[in-house]
Amino acid sequence: MSGTHAHVPQWVQDAIFYQIFPDRFQSSGQNAHGMVFSRWGTTPTGSNYMGGDLNGITAHLPYLSELGITAIYLTPIFSSASNHRYHTDDYYNVDPLLGGNAALRELLDTAHAAGIKVILDGVFNHCGRGFYPFHHVVENGADSPYRHWFYIESLPLAPYDESKPAGYAAWWNIRALPKLNVSHAPVRQFLLDVARYWIEFGIDGWRLDVPNEIQDHDFWREFRHVVKQANPDAYIVGEIWEDATPWLDGTQFDAVMNYPVRTLATGFFALRTTSAMEFLAGLEAELARYLPAHTGAQYNVISSHDTERFLTLAEGRVERLKLAMFFLMMYVGAPSIYYGDEIGLAGGKDPLNRACFPWNRDAWDEGLREWVRNCISLRQSFTSLRRGSLVMLHARDSSRTVAFARVHGRETMVVALNASDSDASIDMRLSPLNIEDEMLLHDQLSTRSYTVHHQSVRAVKIPANGAALLMVSRR
Repeated sequence: MSGTHAHVPQWVQDAIFYQIFPDRFQSSGQNAHGMVFSRWGTTPTGSNYMGGDLNGITAHLPYLSELGITAIYLTPIFSSASNHRYHTDDYYNVDPLLGGNAALRELLDTAHAAGIKVILDGVFNHCGRGFYPFHHVVENGADSPYRHWFYIESLPLAPYDESKPAGYAAWWNIRALPKLNVSHAPVRQFLLDVARYWIEFGIDGWRLDVPNEIQDHDFWREFRHVVKQANPDAYIVGEIWEDATPWLDGTQFDAVMNYPVRTLATGFFALRTTSAMEFLAGLEAELARYLPAHTGAQYNVISSHDTERFLTLAEGRVERLKLAMFFLMMYVGAPSIYYGDEIGLAGGKDPLNRACFPWNRDAWDEGLREWVRNCISLRQSFTSLRRGSLVMLHARDSSRTVAFARVHGRETMVVALNASDSDASIDMRLSPLNIEDEMLLHDQLSTRSYTVHHQSVRAVKIPANGAALLMVSRR
């Protein structure tokens, strides 16, 4: 690997991401123009609009900065006839309901001035029925110059009449999502031009929707070349839920959304169906799966717009969410908070996981939010927690306790987690860490200190559903 192909942006390891579903974060009231929205905070459905917009996000950048956020991932924002906007109608224009391109310009400029990066969601496998080339084929059939932009099976097309064959391939056979023929040169060039346009506009990277469904690695290599040519520090992260090795070869994506680690975390912390040994073994397997450069840039989540919220999976047990948040901030890769998780927003499967952010602070769990802010602060205070290697130290099924260390140069932090409802006291062998006897370990979450004897530390206290963060004090 050489040149731009092997370059993974260094800023990602230091980033704290915040994922926003734009229609549900905040409405500025600037883009209503007589539009009628559902009342803010009503039950989310697959089709209702609440009126959140980009100006609303810009107005709340101080809230995000105060939390410690340094990067935002926005689910799709381009013109679309769906509230989630995965049905793209116009790849060159931000949806007017979100404030249009001018609102994105203001968001980017204000965010960048505050030290916050912004990545957008790129939906390049399929489009919406309102995408002009598709509409052209609907109107003109075999005479349309755009007929090879799609996988046409029969004419005329029937994009709305379910009693007739659709006549074209669509994502999961959903007629609202015509599949793009990316092997067709004009489509390919169109998408690459879109990718370059928005990077040059000022976005800091792309999150790619279902990129594994474009089964063409050469396209993604071209995509990387175009993006990195426009900005070598742009972040390219793919939504791949399983093993992403074919895409993380140094020539395509920088990282993927780390759903395998989310599965481990929800099983261990929320559902309590994953044992301590299984959790640690699973983490080891994921850390070994990819090259270190990609592992360090993984986009780590415990909730997203495609999953039940963690708090709901944990049946409202806030202490379990707190512990999972702590783990997220201690682990390798870039942690991401799904909007509202930090104040205790609950939500089941889509669309219930896409509720409005409650800006009435009486609805917030202030203790949870402060805990999340402190966890972020700890991560930002220690280089090893962001850029260090990870060394497994301990796993005990009977107490549901695990421990690992993050090591960067001479800085060593030991992370111990207790995913049970009982206090725990554990002994740990520290021989993998090259720590000398009589060294002290200071718990950053309590006033306790421990002394190393015979390459071990004994009786480390970890509260129920809690943690210890031991800083090694070297002579």
